[in-house]
Amino acid sequence: MAVRDGDGWVNCQCGSRHWGLNGAAGLLLFRSREILLQHRAPWVHNGDTWGIPGGARDSHESALEAALRESNEEIGIDGKYVTARFTHLDDHGDWSYETIVAHLEPEGMVFENNHETIDLRWFLIEEVGSVNLHPSFARSWPTISARLQEIVD
Repeated sequence: MAVRDGDGWVNCQCGSRHWGLNGAAGLLLFRSREILLQHRAPWVHNGDTWGIPGGARDSHESALEAALRESNEEIGIDGKYVTARFTHLDDHGDWSYETIVAHLEPEGMVFENNHETIDLRWFLIEEVGSVNLHPSFARSWPTISARLQEIVD
């Protein structure tokens, strides 16, 4: 079990290239009726868009482990303040992205941007569709937001 053995591109049967030889995972954090979005650096894949911290899964990681690791690397999230509530799987057959939707305790709201992050900002659920979203996140957002609404209402 090698560390970082998931880094690499996959030419997916959907016709797109995706990052993550073993798929990828990300962490969507919420508090009350707000979610935290990451403004991605222009140089990253689908950069200069808003999305969630995430990235390639290593072969030995669960989606939750990968999402927590990537969130710690990209924005400094400490997993002990995160409570996973549900997941959303964007399954392409030969590649997948799993979004872990989780509540973030107030104690965990100490953020550190790395070189992949321009900004972090809390958005009301209703505002999310009005910003320039990462294309894959934008496709998943209607399903995720409907489930999220059930939790926060």
